Amino acid sequence: MKLNRWTRRATLVLAALTALLSGCTTYVTTQVTAFSDWSGNDASRTYAFTRAADQQNNLELTTYERFVANELATHAFREVDKGQARYLVGLSYGIRSDMVTVAQPVYYNPWPAPYWGRPFDPWGPWGAFPATTYVNETYPIFTHLLGVRITERATGKEVYNVTARNSGAESSLVRAMPYLARSALADFPLGNGVVRTVQIPLDKNGGASNEMAATGGAPAAAPAPASGAKVVQ
Repeated sequence: MKLNRWTRRATLVLAALTALLSGCTTYVTTQVTAFSDWSGNDASRTYAFTRAADQQNNLELTTYERFVANELATHAFREVDKGQARYLVGLSYGIRSDMVTVAQPVYYNPWPAPYWGRPFDPWGPWGAFPATTYVNETYPIFTHLLGVRITERATGKEVYNVTARNSGAESSLVRAMPYLARSALADFPLGNGVVRTVQIPLDKNGGASNEMAATGGAPAAAPAPASGAKVVQ
């Protein structure tokens, strides 16, 4: 009967931990820097993508343009033929790999034989063993970059220039691009000289989650965030 009581208690604890962990969300964190001289209105938000001569048949760039086009559409931008567009949108992008070294703790167990203290207490009365030394482990880290530049087609004047950058273990730029595009154009248009951090929930399928982005930083003269977004100062 006593064992059954402890078993029941352990089951309840494990169930509570499972429920708690299932609610946890991992975020992709991106730093965004914007420079702006934007004065457009919804009626005039027609655009076309512009490319360098050697990028005309670039399938990778075409893929990234679709990500950006989807985000621009949420801000009343409409893609048209280049000759009819008020704005031209150009993209720059890249990925860089580096190695980082992290000191990891090594734990020493002074009790070679297994010890079981109170029921379901693997540490017994002594608690967890402290780290006795550290070893250096090296890991690859990848920095992903997306730049979006908007100019007036008639005058060539730059009216918006935003850069999004994030880093992590993801080695594929194409899998990082949905988060970069969404972060770069979140709450468009930002004020001139705004630098902030945008967090987007990680989608287990590799794309941006349908949850609203949480944005943060110290924006200078930035507009109010889109509905559902959270600005963390």
